[in-house]
Amino acid sequence: MISVTDAAKELLKETLLAHTDERELGLRLRMEADGDFGLIVDREAEGDQVVEHDRLKVLLVAEEVAAMLKRNTLDVRDTADGRSELVLLITG
Repeated sequence: MISVTDAAKELLKETLLAHTDERELGLRLRMEADGDFGLIVDREAEGDQVVEHDRLKVLLVAEEVAAMLKRNTLDVRDTADGRSELVLLITG
């Protein structure tokens, strides 16, 4: 399973709540056609690995995506304009 820092969990929570107030939904990490990763609001599916924060499903990761990212970390960095963004730290 991908590792998720506390800062990333908090940013995921803020992002989720900005897009929905349905408590059973979460943000799904998915691979885009161009090889980048993206987030969409989605429901938990069978086999998903789920990251919870403050009783919310802040991140849903399908088994095949989790297997690709099992030694990596989702973290947060500040941009030059003062915003925070999620970053995937690749290890090994």
